[in-house]
Amino acid sequence: MSPNTPGLHHVTAIAGDPQKNADFYVGTLGLRFVKQTVNHDDTGTDHFYFGDGEGSPGTNITFFPWADQGRQGRFGAGQTQTTAYGIPTDSVDYWRDRLESNGIEFEDEERFDETVLRISDPDGIELELVAATDAAFDATPWEDGPVPTEYQLRGFYNVTLAVDDYGPTETILTDVLGYELEVNVDGRHRYRSATGGPGSIVDLVETDAGRGQMGVGTVHHIAFKAESVEEQEQWRKAFADAGLAPSAVIDRKYFQSIYTRGPGGILFEMATTGPGFTEDEALEELGSRLTLPERLEDEREQIEAQLPEFDGPNVASGED
Repeated sequence: MSPNTPGLHHVTAIAGDPQKNADFYVGTLGLRFVKQTVNHDDTGTDHFYFGDGEGSPGTNITFFPWADQGRQGRFGAGQTQTTAYGIPTDSVDYWRDRLESNGIEFEDEERFDETVLRISDPDGIELELVAATDAAFDATPWEDGPVPTEYQLRGFYNVTLAVDDYGPTETILTDVLGYELEVNVDGRHRYRSATGGPGSIVDLVETDAGRGQMGVGTVHHIAFKAESVEEQEQWRKAFADAGLAPSAVIDRKYFQSIYTRGPGGILFEMATTGPGFTEDEALEELGSRLTLPERLEDEREQIEAQLPEFDGPNVASGED
């Protein structure tokens, strides 16, 4: 029997222009740029991480900017529809004003008795800011960020996964990952990790849009927390027993990972909560330079030469 995951570790998506991507997530949303590295499987592509003041697991949205490839994705079944961050319940008016003053269109709705602000990033990736009434977030504030600490994003609240048939994916969530069905309203099936806590919610919705196409403006994969490599071996066995084909454990330097494609087409990752982003940068210097795993250091000059031009995020770009 596999352990129960406490919830989301990170979400990885595909962006277009790296400068617009960083300026939006740092300057407008106020997340910290905690790491610039490369896609370990494609060293000609940056890998950006945005999170809380420490880049804590459960707060990081990450991107592969495909600046020169230009292949636009298409939303459909087998993809993450929205990624939601929690915000303090008394910060809704602040965020309405901030989004409006920065020219960000948003939809304002009530869902499960919570206020939800729906927006899209510059590449069309759907995001939500949820004034969560029952969540105990433990994100670390970024003291030097453009958003006052009392209003900052508090880490993931949930993700919404779109599939053509929710049943097979539900089985993986409940029988393997330890989620429990909480409510089903208007076709939205909400599941919560048995251990609860921040980022412990996954919503499933069905779509008849056809199978999605990976590319700019889509989510590549979602990652759940695993406490250790020993736990990951239990996940590997559980995924295999469920008829999936999990990868071996892969060293991502800041965490260890395994991957498997879910029955609904969504790529799942199990990522350890350590060792973290201070493996190669001091806490106060996170995101200040291009970092590479040791095996790629000899190729640094070549890698830097082929990466798109990027000047670092404009922290002040979204100031009121």
